[in-house]
Amino acid sequence: MTAQAQSLTRPITFNAARFEPVPFKVYTQRDFDQIVPLAKLSEAQRFEMKVVSSVLPFRVNQYVIDELIDWDNIPADPMFQLTFPQRGMLAPEHFDRIATLLEHGADKKDVDAAVDAVRHELNPHPADQMEMNMPRDEHGNRLEGIQHKYRETVLFFPSQGQTCHSYCTFCFRWAQFVGDKELRIASSEAETLHAYLRHHCEVTDLLFTGGDPMVMKTRHLRDYLEPLLKPEFDHIQTIRIGTKALTFWPHRFLGADDADELIALLERLTEAGKHVALMTHFNHWKELDTEATQAAVRRLRKAGVVIRGQGPLIAHLNDDPDVWARMWKTQVRLGILPYYMFVERDTGARNYFEVPLVRAWEIYRDAMQQVSGLGRTARGPSMSASPGKVEIQGVTEVAGEKVFVLRFIQGRNPDWVQRPFFAKFDPQATWFDHLKPAFGDEKWFWEDEYEAIRDDKLSIES
Repeated sequence: MTAQAQSLTRPITFNAARFEPVPFKVYTQRDFDQIVPLAKLSEAQRFEMKVVSSVLPFRVNQYVIDELIDWDNIPADPMFQLTFPQRGMLAPEHFDRIATLLEHGADKKDVDAAVDAVRHELNPHPADQMEMNMPRDEHGNRLEGIQHKYRETVLFFPSQGQTCHSYCTFCFRWAQFVGDKELRIASSEAETLHAYLRHHCEVTDLLFTGGDPMVMKTRHLRDYLEPLLKPEFDHIQTIRIGTKALTFWPHRFLGADDADELIALLERLTEAGKHVALMTHFNHWKELDTEATQAAVRRLRKAGVVIRGQGPLIAHLNDDPDVWARMWKTQVRLGILPYYMFVERDTGARNYFEVPLVRAWEIYRDAMQQVSGLGRTARGPSMSASPGKVEIQGVTEVAGEKVFVLRFIQGRNPDWVQRPFFAKFDPQATWFDHLKPAFGDEKWFWEDEYEAIRDDKLSIES
């Protein structure tokens, strides 16, 4: 039997008592010299990391270093690519600009100014999330920390959850972590959230996101979630929590000081009839292959939590159908529902991670062909663009023209959802904005309405 087959068939055991409290030790850019395995790298490689991490956020913890990274396979190891900065993550001109300043010992003020300029060239808030997604109260004041893009779903960014146990190098919310208050989305007011939900009974799903809400103490999470059990919030049927903790710190659900309180809170919510969904971010089957992660999954499922797995398709890490097929098979075996394959967003280190859309569709198709029906619940490849979530359904030829077949999974107008439309085939396209309507059409079927929605939103902003 192959190693892969053994991994997919070995029994899953769970005993939370075996996982005693483990100290959480984290490293940032200032601590590169303290990360022992980095001594294997050359001085030039470590300097490159310093340059890139001056622009893009870096944070890693001891669990990731010890349990996930194969230090004999550096820099190709996918978990290393997931968490440690690489030179190619910055455009050459950006890298050279920052490197020159650091090499010549430039004044901190000059370095900070250059870093700030580079960051603002990296599209820190894609898909109009700052301009179009933030609602306003009855007095016209923008509600910081809330996004309401789709009718049924509200996103909430609790201020206590605006970091992560480790940072993903591809993260489209990297601007949350760089210390620039103008780029952050966060709210510390539970009452702001609750008041908004009281007045929007069309909302059925509340998504806690960040950062990672699972960095929060349970007592803070309880302040936001327990009030939702009151009858006035009966319209909130689903509570989603976006998290990478099952990869980066599964001990949050096992031996952490308030892990038992967290599990008890989740149990109360599920027993009261709320659908509690942990929206977990997985990019590779290696993340699911540790004993702690599998034990945490079992404990969450026992509490009635539904776990869904999603993540982007990214070069250098998982642009291989066999990786996705093995990951989806492992998720099904563990009781995790494969949910989304995303296209890497047009922000941050996109030039390093992006994959042509046609290749993304081929990878999705080839991976789907390897899994059973239970693994085919993952939708994609999906682009979370400003008009909505656009899925690539295939490549075909219609009336002699080669085209991408697209559809909205979600849209700013629900009437757009599930309507197929077509784009000219472009083998170089890596994002929705690169595509053009097929068959000589000048506009997409939804474009006039979208522009009207956008103009209305932006006129309010101005």
